[in-house]
Amino acid sequence: MSECELFGTDSEMTAELRTLARKFAQNEIRPLVEADEESETFRPEIIKKLGSLGLTGIPVSEEFGGAGLGYSEYIAVIEEIARESGAYAISVAVTGLTQIILSMVGNEAQKKKYIPRLASGDAIGAFSLSEAGSGSDAGSLRTTARREGSNYILNGTKLWTTQGDVAESMILMARTGGPGSKGVSAFIVEKGMKGLKYGKREKKMGLHISHTMELVLENCEVPVENLIGSEGDGFKVAMSALDCGRVTIAATALGVAKAALEVAVAHAKTREQFGKPIGEFQGIGFMLADMKTQIDAADLLVRRAAAMKDQGVPMTTEAAIAKLFATDTAMKVTTDAVQILGGSGYTVDFPVERYMREAKILQIVEGTNQIQRLVIGRSLTQK
Repeated sequence: MSECELFGTDSEMTAELRTLARKFAQNEIRPLVEADEESETFRPEIIKKLGSLGLTGIPVSEEFGGAGLGYSEYIAVIEEIARESGAYAISVAVTGLTQIILSMVGNEAQKKKYIPRLASGDAIGAFSLSEAGSGSDAGSLRTTARREGSNYILNGTKLWTTQGDVAESMILMARTGGPGSKGVSAFIVEKGMKGLKYGKREKKMGLHISHTMELVLENCEVPVENLIGSEGDGFKVAMSALDCGRVTIAATALGVAKAALEVAVAHAKTREQFGKPIGEFQGIGFMLADMKTQIDAADLLVRRAAAMKDQGVPMTTEAAIAKLFATDTAMKVTTDAVQILGGSGYTVDFPVERYMREAKILQIVEGTNQIQRLVIGRSLTQK
């Protein structure tokens, strides 16, 4: 781990990308985000513009249209987008996750066909694992895939698929074998494939810009060449992806928390009661101090996990720690920000109520924080 990563400062390249992402988010996302959250409007052009700046394919090889950089740079971009919109940060992260999975376990033909459009922002990706009866227990999924000639025929219903309605290509898990994780396989499912239908769009507490979809597969025809790896590799694909996804969710949480602290500090400096700014009262000052301390600690944990990923060091436990602490921090910080703003914080006139709603889901996705504690605990007690 480099000295700059250890002590929480950016390298020159990371700082440049962070500034680029921050300016874009402030100029292109901030003016639209509140209205679009209210109308539940997702704008694919935002992803395309980010792609034109080279910000949607950061950790992917230049051979396939990416920037060929690392996770240390990637998390900085995710964080800056999240400061303006957790929804668009997750959109970039999920599109990135599709690329990362294909980079790790896809064959050359799959990489050449799918990654360039995702890396450029011309296409949006998705990852579809959960079902009504399988979430944390991913090995219990029931969607089936049987081979018929040159196709696999998929049947079942998938839930909680982020941007499933706008994704051009998604990585979807289905059962090709017997019960348990060894019977699960991974497929690339494309928008418009015969038998792929869209069910209900979830009405959520937050992240309204980001559509969360039910996918219905009714004899969906997926070409054999869209199988990722071999039959039975799906659970391994999903688990390897979760380590990467947990780091980007942690970075999203960090961005949301930093945005909430910024609003809370500004309010504490200008809101006066009893003849002085409320930030001068010890009760408020201590809250701000705790918020800042928790954010800085989360920042270091996220940077550590990203640096380990870049160095090729196993980081399952460190990714779980970063995700657990950063998302719990985001929930605490955003809740305290609402409290500091008082009645104003509970209104849509200030963004902290949105930040609080965005933070809640981050404790759930990519493995609930209870699952993160299981991962961490097992790393301590199992040989």
